[in-house]
Amino acid sequence: MTILNVATILLGAFFIIAGANHVTHAGFYVRIVPPWLPAHASLVQISGVCEILGGIGVLLHRTRRIAGVGLVTLLVAVFPANLQMALHPQLYRDVGTPLAFYIRLPIQLFFIAWVWWTCLRSR
Repeated sequence: MTILNVATILLGAFFIIAGANHVTHAGFYVRIVPPWLPAHASLVQISGVCEILGGIGVLLHRTRRIAGVGLVTLLVAVFPANLQMALHPQLYRDVGTPLAFYIRLPIQLFFIAWVWWTCLRSR
């Protein structure tokens, strides 16, 4: 098994687990949706389902590329929630520190790069 195969399996599993967490623990995620966005609970549920479907899609060779496009789009779409936490850390003292919230921002770039490497680059 190659490193790319392992990275692909881990990526798929990560998004399936993350999506399930969004669905089963939606209350936390609803809290971090920026106030200017509508329908917080619906957005959290939709993002969770998209993560699950994207994770499954990554694991299937036929759907890996489109799943990658969807996951990169999703990672960009949820960035405002991470920014919300960094800009308003006093609202989230119970889950982390301001430094942790700022460190989380570039981690999105790591995930985008991981998706690109496993799903979107030319093989």
